[in-house]
Amino acid sequence: MSERTTGRSTALRSIVLAGGGTGGHIYPLLAFADCLRRHDPDLRITCLGTPRGLEADIIPARGYDLRLVPAHPLPRRPGLDLLRTPLRMHRAAKAARAVLDAVEADVVVGFGGYVAVPAYQAARRRGIPLVLHEINVPPGVANRLGMRYTRHVAVGFPHQRVQSPILKDARVVGVPLRTAITRLDRAAERERAREYFGLAPDKPTLFVFGGSQGARTINVAMAGAARALVTAGIQVLHVMGARNEPVEIPSDIKHSYVTLTYLSEMEMGYAAADLALCRSGAMTCAEVAAVGLPAVYVPYPHSNREQYRNARPVVEAGGGLLVDDSELTADWITSTIIPLITDPSRLEAMGAAAAAYGRRDGDEALRQFVLEVVSGR
Repeated sequence: MSERTTGRSTALRSIVLAGGGTGGHIYPLLAFADCLRRHDPDLRITCLGTPRGLEADIIPARGYDLRLVPAHPLPRRPGLDLLRTPLRMHRAAKAARAVLDAVEADVVVGFGGYVAVPAYQAARRRGIPLVLHEINVPPGVANRLGMRYTRHVAVGFPHQRVQSPILKDARVVGVPLRTAITRLDRAAERERAREYFGLAPDKPTLFVFGGSQGARTINVAMAGAARALVTAGIQVLHVMGARNEPVEIPSDIKHSYVTLTYLSEMEMGYAAADLALCRSGAMTCAEVAAVGLPAVYVPYPHSNREQYRNARPVVEAGGGLLVDDSELTADWITSTIIPLITDPSRLEAMGAAAAAYGRRDGDEALRQFVLEVVSGR
């Protein structure tokens, strides 16, 4: 029986990364792929995705081989889709097995999302080691299924092991982040970043964003507080989101209130800022803490309230504040944020606490874990 058949290899030559659908799955995958490539330019890196996922646009543009497999959301209610699920899963897993065979995969590393399910099933069928990386509490549907097939589970944050019994034995490795984030020196880049956005070099700066889609609650509250903030000597960089209706900012203060629909270079926003006002998705919390930026977190109030669980640990560590979506108003911003952002000593303490909580080595720690699994340790 060969090493590949037994699921063990003495060296890492070919790796398959599975994850897609949303940025929360894709961006850690890409950061990890970049780490692997830095260490071994000859390593064969193959990514699995679906034609409809965000990965179809992002992954090939970053120079990685993307193999498409059919994958469908797992139905949560009885119906025709549920009846079709077994056949769909069989076809998707068969396609994933064909990819694993073609690239002679030594290991599969999954980051969640529907495309990960056939990859996990294919790895199990082929006897190839499987490593899962999870950043949410509770784990997503795909990774919960994957945990039936492997004991090699990594998480981004210590609180996940406490809050979710299924993750109690997982290894905490942090979240793989882009090098633009992990190597960011905010103090050194502050003046350049503010100039980049047309901001003054010496004014307290509030960076406002609501995730990739924006957050209407934050946008509306900020529009109401805009004049008070600028009058208090504060300048604002506000990413409103591409899918939100624009809110009106008084035209006479726009020299101190810069609005954007979307910002791809988030590291520039972090560098320009003294304080962030933002949602608390797992990737946001990981990035903001890693760069040591104090933040006021406004968790998305719906879904399973995972954004509250993401923000609380860094807030409890002293790295930020948490305000409920329903309580975020223009009056709250003026009464809370203005005194905070104009208090440099308090911001410095919060930034240090955030940096102590955050990690910049998630990509390296996950790589080490994967190498241990491949070598059979």
